[in-house]
Amino acid sequence: MILCGIATSVSGHGYVQEITLGSAKYTGYLPYSDPYYNPPPQRIVRKIPGNGPVEDLSLIDVQCNGWSAGGVVGSAPAPLVGTVAAGSQVKLNWTAWPDSHKGPLITYMARAPSDITKWNPGTSAVWFKVAQAGKDSAGKWAATDGLYATNSIYTFTIPPKLKAGQYIIRHESIALHSAYQYPGVQVYPSCIQVEVTGSGTALPTSFVSFPGAYTANTPGIVYDVYTNTSAYPIPGPAVWTGGN
Repeated sequence: MILCGIATSVSGHGYVQEITLGSAKYTGYLPYSDPYYNPPPQRIVRKIPGNGPVEDLSLIDVQCNGWSAGGVVGSAPAPLVGTVAAGSQVKLNWTAWPDSHKGPLITYMARAPSDITKWNPGTSAVWFKVAQAGKDSAGKWAATDGLYATNSIYTFTIPPKLKAGQYIIRHESIALHSAYQYPGVQVYPSCIQVEVTGSGTALPTSFVSFPGAYTANTPGIVYDVYTNTSAYPIPGPAVWTGGN
């Protein structure tokens, strides 16, 4: 592997830098070093342009933080696939997260109809929510307080009865420090390719699309973290319980 350039400086914001599936660890896509290697490292995470957010919820960028410019639609499939058993934990390690970027952590999945390393969901409604964490009764946020308490690692469980197959895990942090009006909310999505194993047969029946799941009128997209002391309405559909 040959390093063929110098990465630009990194400041603020963040992304998922490491994924643990069961007992196996995978390095995430590293936007400030991976593109400078020839050949680039192979990852299970789809490419992201950097550590910045998506602020226009109408763009395909909100799906996997891929580019919508230059003829690229969404984020290109990654070359590798991780393996995880239904019912097991997934640990997502974020880069250092700014303490001003309070907000929820939300996780979706989408089942690939064919080879996931060649599949792009486009604007189809294929996504279902499997986990979420927002603001607790003490006023602490999943991001930032929750991440600080766990050394920047967020953990969720693959639905235990989920049917085996290939899936994209779409995990996001939504930063609300400028969300007192729209545009203002900042979405930081990451898409991870996995093969789910197990004997489960459950599949959801209700799905959302990205873009489409969130609009300026979706509860939780406009929210003033500085003055609003009420409960936070986490955006998107209810969490699918996995057939339990």
